[in-house]
Amino acid sequence: MQYRPFGSLDFDVSMIGMGCASISGEGGGYGFGDITEQESIDLVHAAQDRGINLFDTAPIYGFGMSEVRLGKALAGERRERAFVVSKSGITWDDEKNVRLDNSPTTTRAMLEQSLRDLQTDSIDLYLVHWPDQNCDIRATMEVLVDAKQEGKIKAFGLSNSNPDELAKASEVAVPEVLQAQMNLFENSPRESLFDFVNRQGAGMMTWGSLDKGILTGRVHKERTFDASDVRSHAPWWVNDDHTPRYNAMAELMPRLEEKGHTGLELALSHLFSHPEVSTALCGFRSTAQLEGTCKAVDNLLSGSLLEACQATAQKHLS
Repeated sequence: MQYRPFGSLDFDVSMIGMGCASISGEGGGYGFGDITEQESIDLVHAAQDRGINLFDTAPIYGFGMSEVRLGKALAGERRERAFVVSKSGITWDDEKNVRLDNSPTTTRAMLEQSLRDLQTDSIDLYLVHWPDQNCDIRATMEVLVDAKQEGKIKAFGLSNSNPDELAKASEVAVPEVLQAQMNLFENSPRESLFDFVNRQGAGMMTWGSLDKGILTGRVHKERTFDASDVRSHAPWWVNDDHTPRYNAMAELMPRLEEKGHTGLELALSHLFSHPEVSTALCGFRSTAQLEGTCKAVDNLLSGSLLEACQATAQKHLS
């Protein structure tokens, strides 16, 4: 495994981070298919033994199941070697109706529940999951600052943010890490967030790094999904036309294979060509996928090949 500095934090993060929505699909919420608790624990252990040191979770992943399983997997001495990320803001009622709520009361309550579910006294990085138009981010940041002073979190940041929210949040405290969706087909963070990352020395995490499997070739137009996979029903997936991306990969795959590369290696090469990116979250669901992801870091594309592939991807999107 290779590592990069995590912004101004005194920590070198593995270039691959484990996205732990992958270990809680049957719990509902945001997940990617059934996996048993023991399989989840074994996968976390395998990832850590392979050199991955960052594990990203959130309450909405399995309606708490991801955090509970991650807490069990990292019990004991393994916790000391893991950098755990969780989030606040996406909550639900007794009927599991999901809502966005960044109010101070909810933020504090979600943090306390995450500490219990993760079986830890402190979360290494705590993020506000999504912007909430009904709540001033400055009030949310005050909760995070207090939590850091209390030792309940070690660092804080924002996920899926924007320049206006970042400016308001920074009036209270400068976010130390940002998280955003970024991949070969989605590059808005370069325009909206990279300036902040460079000016403030913030860490940067990408989610959707493999575009939900499109970039690896595992997801194509014939692919179907189990009911416990969010891609079987989420409007943001089923109502979106993925055809341009499928067509792009159909053109790119033969070129990659000819040069001894895979779609996975292309996906990671694109992300790591940007020095602002500290770590790419990947939601592998088996040890084979884990091994393939880790090996891909050691076989990134050359500059000219990468540039040609990036141009092809943009051609299909335009």
